[in-house]
Amino acid sequence: MKGLVLSGGKGTRLYPLTYTRAKQLIPVANKPVLFRVIEAIQEAGITDIGIVVGDTAPEVMEAVGQGDQWGVSITYIHQEAPLGLAHAVKISRDFLGDERFVMFLGDNVIQGGIKGLVEEFRQSDYNAQIVLTPVKEPQHYGVAELDAKGNIVRLVEKPREPRSNLALVGIYMFDHHIFEAVDNIRPSWRGELEITDAIQWLVDHGYRVRPYIHRGWWIDTGKPIDMLEANNRVLLEMSHQVNGYVDRDSKVDHNVTIEEGAEIINSVIRGPSIIGRNTRVVNAYIGPFTSIYHDCLVEDCEIEHSIVLEHCVIVGIPYRIEDSLIGRHVEIRRSPYKPKAYKLTLGDYSKVGLL
Repeated sequence: MKGLVLSGGKGTRLYPLTYTRAKQLIPVANKPVLFRVIEAIQEAGITDIGIVVGDTAPEVMEAVGQGDQWGVSITYIHQEAPLGLAHAVKISRDFLGDERFVMFLGDNVIQGGIKGLVEEFRQSDYNAQIVLTPVKEPQHYGVAELDAKGNIVRLVEKPREPRSNLALVGIYMFDHHIFEAVDNIRPSWRGELEITDAIQWLVDHGYRVRPYIHRGWWIDTGKPIDMLEANNRVLLEMSHQVNGYVDRDSKVDHNVTIEEGAEIINSVIRGPSIIGRNTRVVNAYIGPFTSIYHDCLVEDCEIEHSIVLEHCVIVGIPYRIEDSLIGRHVEIRRSPYKPKAYKLTLGDYSKVGLL
């Protein structure tokens, strides 16, 4: 089997972070989501992976390279515009050939990986297998309707009145018949070739499409609140270890990871949390469910339930920072000069809560 990872799109729901960064490279528990997807595919025994890229291709290619760090081979497939998941399959035909493949959206995080799912599909005679999971607001997703025997009857993309609470997770297994399907569907009202329409075509033409109900957690990291929730989930399941320096005046919980080169000075770190390599935490409190990426300085302040990206400086803030997603190279300081005032340089679509 081969792997196909979708890593295009503009990530508009994560503005302003995604103005300058591919959404799939934003880290969860200090590891980019795209890296977690590649690892899940590799752990399922698949080493030949195609990545569909768009406007952020240079950044994705620089971060991922040729796949050597995971022991896989990466092929990049350029998509001229975000024209739909089925379009991504269509343009990947030369790479995929007639082999069976798993398609994985590059901004999804799923509990437990996909090893069992891939093995089941390998040994089956299914033409397609789609992963579904119950959700509270199915109108925001592609939704599958099953009959009494558990067979797929209908799939609808973002229905106004869903007939089911089973959402498509963003992990799909296909054989070569999917190319016949994508060649026979038309763009939706959004101007995209929808993968739900392609799967529906397979169902309508008698191909074997098997649903797989995922009972663990799954998160589409499309919005800041979703990034924080994914961060929470992964931190809870990590095996934590301390590889950096912690001085005798600091208190660090057992479920905290301190990466190599990090320094914790006169601070309290409560887990689950992670402090990235070469980051310094001085006279600070880091609360649960916080991930601070590499090469940051956090001093004389408190942070909880937040994600802080690389090369940030957060110093001397009198109130606790929480429920926050802070981008790269951000500086947050308390100014020593008068008159006292908030001095802000903010990008488009920024959100700031002030006391």
